[in-house]
Amino acid sequence: MFLSPSKEALTIKMSKAVYPQESVYNLVPKEEVHLQKTQRYVSKFRPAVVLEKKSTKDAMRTMGPAKVEVPTPEKYLKKHSKEPKLPEPLPMKPKPTSVDTSKGHKQLLENSGLVPKYIKKKHYGEVPEYLQQRNEEEQRAQEEYDMFVEEQREQGAMKHLSDEERHIVLEGLKKNWDELHHEYQGLSLVTDNLSKKARRDSLGTAMRQLENDIKLIERFKTIYIPSY
Repeated sequence: MFLSPSKEALTIKMSKAVYPQESVYNLVPKEEVHLQKTQRYVSKFRPAVVLEKKSTKDAMRTMGPAKVEVPTPEKYLKKHSKEPKLPEPLPMKPKPTSVDTSKGHKQLLENSGLVPKYIKKKHYGEVPEYLQQRNEEEQRAQEEYDMFVEEQREQGAMKHLSDEERHIVLEGLKKNWDELHHEYQGLSLVTDNLSKKARRDSLGTAMRQLENDIKLIERFKTIYIPSY
């Protein structure tokens, strides 16, 4: 019987499966491999959950909770006590307003400035911090100036102006201002050239300087001048 090459190969393969090929290694005993299963994950909170479930289940094992608060005889069920009750209506008070025009324009009284709410503040009437700082700086500057004047007076570089001398100087300044003002009033109203404009400006500058000097002497009673 003649077999085709494909059938012949199939026959040889089947014979090898039924009758395995003899080998010396088949006589050596083989170790059995045991596969270890990984340990199953168990939550660390499992004991607490089991205990909590058991405690709640045991408490409700009978019909309802184990301990029920019994109502007192005074708290008996009244008629219409189970019906829902509406909240009590609150009287809506109108907000105080202020009318500030004849046409009826109004605004809230709190924003009108008529409510003395600022006097109720905690720090009302106290001097602000920046004013206290400025006063301290002025006082320190005045003390330094007084010390400088005292040192100059002791060294003979300055002398004190008496009341009589101060009065004479003040009257002289006022007299000079009157003369310049009289001359200023006599100037032409039309400044059609540069010389007239320059003269008007120079007189105005001189009068302003005299006004500042007069205010300075009238403000301070004690005046020191260089002694030459």
